[in-house]
Amino acid sequence: MASLEKILLPNEVELSTVRTHIKSLFVPIGLGIITMIGAGFVIGAFSAESGATARLVTVIVAAVILFVVTGMPFLRWITWTYTLTNKRLIEQKGVLTRSGRIIPLARINDVAFEKGVVDRILGCGTLVIHDASQQSGLRLHDIPTIEEFHRTISEYVIASHEPEVRSDEVH
Repeated sequence: MASLEKILLPNEVELSTVRTHIKSLFVPIGLGIITMIGAGFVIGAFSAESGATARLVTVIVAAVILFVVTGMPFLRWITWTYTLTNKRLIEQKGVLTRSGRIIPLARINDVAFEKGVVDRILGCGTLVIHDASQQSGLRLHDIPTIEEFHRTISEYVIASHEPEVRSDEVH
């Protein structure tokens, strides 16, 4: 992601970038299919000669509805990412206006995950991160391969809390 390169620090390496599980698009895709089926029925109800304008209006209305119920959720999904680096956890989101939250790994106090029944079937879950700030914990919903992401972030959080050993201190 081009915007990620702009915010990486010197000696900072991207370890993993994830977005929410594709399950978050199931409802919007279903609504899009229903919209197209409904538009097809409405278009088919008009005769070829008398319904040209009504068909055009139906297509335009269906296209707008399709964009709102399917296109916008897809754009939100594709632009909302969580990136783990060797120094920070970076949340970026937004279609037209970008925003984000950056948490240094050294400030993270607790990393937990939650998985419901559907999450267990699909292999995703919610990662809950608490840091040393006044803000509430960061909830990363529907993270795919949650155990792997949890394990990776936990390893780097633990490493960031250990004091660095300088080469002149080693006997």
